[in-house]
Amino acid sequence: MSEKVLFAISAIFNTPDEIIHAAEKTAEKGYKKFDVNTPYPIHGMPQAMKLGRSKLGYAALIFGLSGTLAALLMTFWMSAIDYPQIIGGKPFFAFPKYVPIMFEVTVLAAAIGTVVTMLFFFFKFPNNSHPLHDTDYMKKVSSDKFGVVIQADDELFNYGEVKRFLSEIGASEVNEIYWDAEEVSTNPRVLEPKFLGFLLVTAIMISGVTYFSLNKLMFMVPFNWMMEQDKLLPQETSTLFADGFSMRPPVEGTISRGTIPYPYYGQPELAEKNLINPLDFTKENLDLGKKNYDIFCSPCHGYFGEGDGRLRGQFPNPPSIHSEKVRTWSDGRIYHVIAEGQNVMPSYSTQMTREEKWATVLYIRALQRALNAKESDL
Repeated sequence: MSEKVLFAISAIFNTPDEIIHAAEKTAEKGYKKFDVNTPYPIHGMPQAMKLGRSKLGYAALIFGLSGTLAALLMTFWMSAIDYPQIIGGKPFFAFPKYVPIMFEVTVLAAAIGTVVTMLFFFFKFPNNSHPLHDTDYMKKVSSDKFGVVIQADDELFNYGEVKRFLSEIGASEVNEIYWDAEEVSTNPRVLEPKFLGFLLVTAIMISGVTYFSLNKLMFMVPFNWMMEQDKLLPQETSTLFADGFSMRPPVEGTISRGTIPYPYYGQPELAEKNLINPLDFTKENLDLGKKNYDIFCSPCHGYFGEGDGRLRGQFPNPPSIHSEKVRTWSDGRIYHVIAEGQNVMPSYSTQMTREEKWATVLYIRALQRALNAKESDL
């Protein structure tokens, strides 16, 4: 074993007021490499020690922003590049719906990064020893005493002056703390074979537990109860009901909450005669109509209503909304076709609200007028 060298000089104090006073005096003296140890947190200690802003916050900021950027790039790549899909007419990269993902990844990255920074840069992990460990000083400050330690490598350190200074500020005990530089090293040991072996064993164990949990445990009783519960799946036959179907239609006469029943199903003439568009030609209504037209109508009718939509050729081509027949229809008749459907065109009564249907009628009228404008419209 190598020769012991002086690590620091420690001082013991008996009350919180004494340790606050000692910390203030030590900081005023100009010592930089000193620390205070107490059995519990003491309010005002950072100010007494004149500690600067912790660098840990910068680490949390960097890792958090990295998580934000990673989540943004991940969602952009998945939605707009790797697997683009049109969902409800939304753009491939709709930023608002990715905000929760970005927020969660930001918090996760900041938390993990903060812990890693504390362990490896502040606590010198995997170093597991420190000169203060197993000393009488540490036993006392972990129980009911308070202590100050001034390290020997401080620029202002002078053995005699430090001991005299600590005695003058009211220390009840002043002692030297020695250490073995070979046994207790502050150099990081991340690349030591023992630590790398520990990481490897830990990774193997975690991987094994994860594999077993996801591929075996989740299929065992009782964890498989949610997957294998007694239930009837959609389209599955059933012996419980006389018709043999498991899916049940709504009770006759029921309507969903907030829905106004459409009274003209199967009666296009009455709809044409009685229905009047309650909406005015405003920018807001036209924007709403355009939005719903682009989502529900344009795949077949085309963006300008000429029957040249993206599904042309896959179904019987729809008529142009600019034909004489459709142009002479009343607003109520167009609304009826949207609500009930016609020929192979399905009903959009559940996909669009009453207001959205009428707004779509307004937009169809705007398209018709745009393509069939008169001189008086100029």
